[in-house]
Amino acid sequence: MKPYGNLGRNSGVAAYEVGPDFIVVEFSTGAMYEYTYESAGRDNIEHMKQLAESGHGLNSFINTEVRNLYAARKR
Repeated sequence: MKPYGNLGRNSGVAAYEVGPDFIVVEFSTGAMYEYTYESAGRDNIEHMKQLAESGHGLNSFINTEVRNLYAARKR
């Protein structure tokens, strides 16, 4: 897992991991969710990857666009 930049200083995202067709997001609560092309759509996953790398906006995007579209809860 790669630490999330959290440039806005108020994100609930702590870390993330990207793969060719997925992103796993770890929240500050310790919960981890895997979002995939199949569960959330290719465009959403690619956008989430960009937000994760930029360190800004990922938590907001998840809350407004893909909140329940995860493929699996990892913990």
